[in-house]
Amino acid sequence: MTFYSFAKVVVWRIFKPLYRIQIIGVEHFPKNGGVLLCANHIDNLDPPVVGITAPRPVVFMGKEELFKKPIIKTLMKKLNVFPVKRGAGDREALRIGMKVLKENQVLGLFPEGTRSKTGELGKGLAGAGFFALRTDAEVVPCAIIGPYKPFKKLKVVYGEPINMKELREKKASANDVTDVIMGQIQILIEKHRT
Repeated sequence: MTFYSFAKVVVWRIFKPLYRIQIIGVEHFPKNGGVLLCANHIDNLDPPVVGITAPRPVVFMGKEELFKKPIIKTLMKKLNVFPVKRGAGDREALRIGMKVLKENQVLGLFPEGTRSKTGELGKGLAGAGFFALRTDAEVVPCAIIGPYKPFKKLKVVYGEPINMKELREKKASANDVTDVIMGQIQILIEKHRT
C-alpha cells in the first residue's frame, strides 16, 4: 500500500463521520485517461476532502510556501502535491501539470487560486483553461458544499465531464474555458445547495 492510499484510508475514517460527507455523482468520474478535476475552494480542508472522495488518486498543485519546511515538503511529495508559485506564470508547475495529464493521471485544481472568503464562487484563473485546451484530458467539475462544521453534512458533488470539443475547435481562450468550467461548478452548487 502506498503512503497516499494509507493516508486516504486514515483521513476518510476521521472525516466521514466528523463532517457526514455525502458524495454525489461519482459515477460521472472517468475510470481511466487524463482528468482535469476542477473544484471550488471554501476551506483549507478542500484538498484532502477531494482526495478522499475522488475514485482515483489525485495530484494537486500546492502553494510553494507549503514546501519551505523539509518535513512538510517530504509529506507533500508523498501525498502527490507539487509546488506552484501563486500570482506568477509558473512554467515549471505548468509543465508538471501537463505531464500529469498526459500520463493519464488526475490533476486536481482549485481554479479560484485561493479560498473564498464569503463561501461564494469566485472568478477562476486562466490556468484551468490552459490545461483543458492543451491536453485531451476530460474536464470534471466538482462542487464542495459546506460548511465544515462537525456533524453538519458536507457534500462533494462530481458533475459530468464538460464537452471540450467545441471549445477546442473554435480555439476559445484559456479565460473563456475557465469561465465555462466555473459556470458548471456554479450549476452544481445551486442544484445541490439545499
